[in-house]
Amino acid sequence: MNKNQFAVTPPMGWNSYDYYDTTVNEEQIKANADYMAANLKKYGWEYIVVDIQWYAYDAGSQRDRHQYIPFWKVEMDEYSRLLPCPDRFPSSRDGQGFKPLADYIHSLGLKFGIHIMRGIPRAAAHNHTKILGTELTANEIADPSSICFWNPDMYGVVTNREGGQEYYNSLFELYAEWGVDFIKCDDIARYDMPSAKKEIEMLHNAIEHCNRPMVLSLSPGPALIDQAWYYEKYANMWRITDDFWDNWPLLANMFERCELWQNHVSEGCYPDCDMLPLGYVGKGFGGERYTGFTKDEQITMMTLWCIFRSPLMLGAELTKLDNWTLSLLTNEKVLGLLTGSAGAKQIFRNKEQAVWLSKDITEEAWYLALFNLSDEEKSIKVTKEDLPQFSLQGIRLEELWSQELIENAGASFESKVAPHGAKLYKVYKNA
Repeated sequence: MNKNQFAVTPPMGWNSYDYYDTTVNEEQIKANADYMAANLKKYGWEYIVVDIQWYAYDAGSQRDRHQYIPFWKVEMDEYSRLLPCPDRFPSSRDGQGFKPLADYIHSLGLKFGIHIMRGIPRAAAHNHTKILGTELTANEIADPSSICFWNPDMYGVVTNREGGQEYYNSLFELYAEWGVDFIKCDDIARYDMPSAKKEIEMLHNAIEHCNRPMVLSLSPGPALIDQAWYYEKYANMWRITDDFWDNWPLLANMFERCELWQNHVSEGCYPDCDMLPLGYVGKGFGGERYTGFTKDEQITMMTLWCIFRSPLMLGAELTKLDNWTLSLLTNEKVLGLLTGSAGAKQIFRNKEQAVWLSKDITEEAWYLALFNLSDEEKSIKVTKEDLPQFSLQGIRLEELWSQELIENAGASFESKVAPHGAKLYKVYKNA
């Protein structure tokens, strides 16, 4: 099974984390899936991903003290495999797991994903529970020195002897039975622990073993640029940043990160800029709020993610999207860069501006993105020297956000861009 053949373009979907944190339940997942099917699916949005701690009881109940309640009760089967908490996912009772919810999402024409933590539950190790496919028990394959510094749920698994691969194989056999299409594995992309790198390969092998196509997404970042070849070999997506939120300094910093990773975007292999904190976010973190990004900053984010060809994962509560945000997410010409462009490069960047260029793969055209990184309106100019791919004399440009048309541009091209804003042009070569 070629991992690249089931993620031929950057995945697009919704993830529960930015709005719900650890608290999302089945009813909320279904509501967001219903909205996506009705309003976003035809534009390419298709994944519904249940994020962290779906197996945990009382998740979020001690949020004033703990994001993840230390050593609390989790739902788990006899083979050390975490199961959905039935209090929050009632259809999972009687051994059904996520299959009923996955079936519902598939019935809408969408795809289903889950978040997992690297490793094996500490509760399994402490109770010496069984591992399917081996006589070893959980305590014998757990590595107590390999722990996540921010989440108390798991130990890493041993990678130099029997047991670890069998455990991961059993996990993905279960996920295949449920009908999972997308796996976001956490505590693994940065290699915080020595075993994490090897566990990426073990996850890949487990997907091969279960014989069900699943996108493999690695978190958190920043991923290591000198290990790009390794991510490309074993995964489909890997985070190039730590958790991305709705403030300008983080967005401005993404230009540096995308520049670093621009040569590593290919079919089935996508450096991941992280979720889009649009609309309403933050409810599970102590209080719902509207995104802190201005409209111009939201356009900048969508423009950069699309020309770079990052995966697009929405963090908003979809049922509360306003018309303006919905229009941002359904601009077919902008979203078309994910499937219809290639070879994006940063042409230049300084503290005040950045320019990116990519090639349309279906016709003789280019995409030119102008970004104003300063706090005041700025006129951004490009010349023939900046764009040696074609003459600027007489070209035709279409701005894909405003639909503004510019005919017969001169030997240089200049456009006014709002503070923290962007313009995205489709550039047609001279006839």
